[in-house]
Amino acid sequence: MNLITVENIKKTYGDKILFDDITFGIQRHERIGLIGVNGTGKSTFLKIIAGLVEPDEGRRIVNNQARIEFLSQNPEFDHDSTVIQQVFKSNDPVLQLVYQFHQTTNDLMENNSDADLQKQLADLSHQMDLKGGWEIEANAKGVLTKLGVTNFDTPIDKLSGGQRKRVAMARALIQSVDLLILDEPTNHIDNETIEWLEEYLRKFKGALLLITHDRYFLNRVVNRIIELDNSKLFTYEGNYEYFLEKKAEREEAEATQQRKHSILMKGELAWLRKGAKARTTKQKFRVQRAEELKDVKFKQEEGKLDIAIGSQRLGKKVMEVNHISKTYGDLTLVKDFEYSFTPGDRIGIVGQNGAGKSTLLNMLAGKVTPDEGTIEVGQTVKLSYYDQENMEMDNSLKVIDYIKEVAEYVKTADDSRISASQMLERFLFPPSVQWTPVGLLSGGEKRRLYLLRKLMEEPNVLLLDEPTNDLDIHTLTILEDYLDHFPGAVMIVSHDRYFLDRTVEHLFVFEGNGKIIDYYGNYSDYVEWRQENLQITEKQEIATEKPKEEPQKPAAKKLTKLSYKDQREFDEIDNVIADLEEKLEEVQGIIDKGGSDFQFLQEKIEEQEKLQIKLDKTMERWMELQEMVEEIERNRG
Repeated sequence: MNLITVENIKKTYGDKILFDDITFGIQRHERIGLIGVNGTGKSTFLKIIAGLVEPDEGRRIVNNQARIEFLSQNPEFDHDSTVIQQVFKSNDPVLQLVYQFHQTTNDLMENNSDADLQKQLADLSHQMDLKGGWEIEANAKGVLTKLGVTNFDTPIDKLSGGQRKRVAMARALIQSVDLLILDEPTNHIDNETIEWLEEYLRKFKGALLLITHDRYFLNRVVNRIIELDNSKLFTYEGNYEYFLEKKAEREEAEATQQRKHSILMKGELAWLRKGAKARTTKQKFRVQRAEELKDVKFKQEEGKLDIAIGSQRLGKKVMEVNHISKTYGDLTLVKDFEYSFTPGDRIGIVGQNGAGKSTLLNMLAGKVTPDEGTIEVGQTVKLSYYDQENMEMDNSLKVIDYIKEVAEYVKTADDSRISASQMLERFLFPPSVQWTPVGLLSGGEKRRLYLLRKLMEEPNVLLLDEPTNDLDIHTLTILEDYLDHFPGAVMIVSHDRYFLDRTVEHLFVFEGNGKIIDYYGNYSDYVEWRQENLQITEKQEIATEKPKEEPQKPAAKKLTKLSYKDQREFDEIDNVIADLEEKLEEVQGIIDKGGSDFQFLQEKIEEQEKLQIKLDKTMERWMELQEMVEEIERNRG
């Protein structure tokens, strides 16, 4: 079933053509990843698919029955609502029901003597029973908890930007839709949450279209890659690994074609320069062909992001961290941490959001003072800090002037000199863009420009705080190559598992309450080690629960009769079930009638929930006993 199609669409931004003459469709159950260099129009393309932006040319065709949900990088919020209310704002009837239930509950708390509100709440509670509202509410709270939002009644205005984004993600994930569109869902969430989201989306039954720089995520979640490249869309049927293989083949074929064209061009130009007179038909044909060859346009080779910029010599002493601690109020972020950095260190810093990772980098950079302990910095250290929170840029400056503020020329690793303009070209900022105001760049292009500026400082110690946020995969690949050859020390806070595996060989793992584990290995090594330790712990707990002297159990015998306890339970369980069902009916009757005591009504709703849970468990036990009785009858037969 086709959900949505765009035909021959074109979109420009100022004088720049983002994409042109693109036709694309999404079928039910497809899982598509969209990639491309920052500034090529990926987010704009998603917005056109979602119906939020109109193309300049072409049309969008949507299946009337298709339900579509879009998670933007910058979602809009109702600032008067709470977390749980924001999550349930939807066109879905059941989600609307849950929203109304919470809204009425809040209204009644402010005016608990309002008889109409009490009756309305009782009716909504009954509708929640009939339409599965309680299960949907529980699922939403579970998703919020997994995303790190646990106080459901907090006003949206009280949340940080990252927390709001996770609320918006929870709202998108619980929708019952045919197509889920996600723009950078892995930004601003920690590694464990990304792993949970990865598994959640693998079980999602609808179609999926997303942008992400997380290459492990792409490899495990999607089954089709589309790439925006040079205003065109290329499709690869497979995951990220398959895309890399097929793109290499495509670019090799294009390079071969370009070489053949170049040979033809040289031959025709040589003929023309001999001064042959275009008198005969054959001669006229050759002149015409030479003109046509000159007009053929090939894709320009992507600017090679060669960022092998030189760095100053780094002595043996880099940083000595001596038993530092940092606390904010009752929250301990770093406690009694010590480490001696060496010139070749490649350290990744991981842990849950808010655990203190950026605080540690800020202390290493000298922006924050430890409450206890000291940090001694070597005399030869020239530190550069890529700080996600303080990327201050003068939007009125031209791109080239922003870079020239640091240096007009830089030395490379081989001691040659490269101008600021040349470095910008290597960072995929062609001359036509270099005179553009910084404010007209996309978010990802600004990140790339900020990264170039930091590297042009020619540091020998690099602190990178979430460098993968908003950077495209192409830029990340070259940054990884740069770090491979960087002679100094590197400390990286990142939630990008692939990037960590490629760049670091040592981890500081923030476990909370100031505890930091010093682990030697990359991120995948750590995940495997952590899983093994969890399994060992579970086995130890099981072993502790069982007495050591317990003999090995003999092979299971055929069941020929129930034990006295099971038989007695089986004889009575029908009456227990009937009694629970009767109590549930009584409580429902009280709720339906309503009353003037709001607190009493709330107690009855809670009693109803507890009775329902008890009935469900009793029914499960009845099924177990029934299966045992049936097995006994089979064995006797």
